[in-house]
Amino acid sequence: MNENGNGSNIIAGRNAVLEAIRSGREIDRLLVSHGTEGGSVTAIIAKCKQRGILIKEVSPQKLDYLCGGAVHQGVAVMIASHNYCEVGDILKLAKERGEPPFIIICDEIEDPHNLGAIIRTAEACGVHGIIIPERRSASLNMTVAKSASGALEYMLVARVTNISNTIDELKEKGVWVYGADMGGSDRHSFDFTGSTAVVIGNEGKGIGRLVAKKCDGIVSLPMYGKINSLNASVAAGVLMYEVADQRHK
Repeated sequence: MNENGNGSNIIAGRNAVLEAIRSGREIDRLLVSHGTEGGSVTAIIAKCKQRGILIKEVSPQKLDYLCGGAVHQGVAVMIASHNYCEVGDILKLAKERGEPPFIIICDEIEDPHNLGAIIRTAEACGVHGIIIPERRSASLNMTVAKSASGALEYMLVARVTNISNTIDELKEKGVWVYGADMGGSDRHSFDFTGSTAVVIGNEGKGIGRLVAKKCDGIVSLPMYGKINSLNASVAAGVLMYEVADQRHK
């Protein structure tokens, strides 16, 4: 196993990758070099598909870099630094605590430092769990774990294939969903004391259009300077503490 410049734990080489998959380890994604096919690679891809593991094709140069010089034979897997849970596990935890669910939904947060910072603040604010998408999102790699400063060990994180569908499922279970975006209402105008999920959007694009349409409300933070947006983890922190303050008054 190699911890590379990307900050992820990598297992490289066909036999090592196959054994990692067979062992049932929490695997974030399979990386396959362009043009690598046949033999054991076909079996590796098939097993990953069976387990629902994300498969990504990358250039040989990219795979060389990620593997830090290790012999990879065209394949490698990124090992998650923490096990993912199901959305139902988050709702179950809230019920066990006798509290209305408090969930953070990260809509394509790509910077692992941001995701780690969100996890750290979420744990401090009593969030029951975080939901991230399977694609176009930072995963639970070593950089996220380090940025979370230990909080990842106490936070449930669910990874889903479709954020919009997950929002629909949460709303069916009585969870109110609020998006953090421009053009919304002041955070003080919302009642966050009930079952609440807050959506934090991508660092550059913000919340996706379809996701925003599904939200019950859009929350905006006032900006008094010359810039018109905050870092995603900072905005998330402000809103998480707003929810926490309302719930503990």
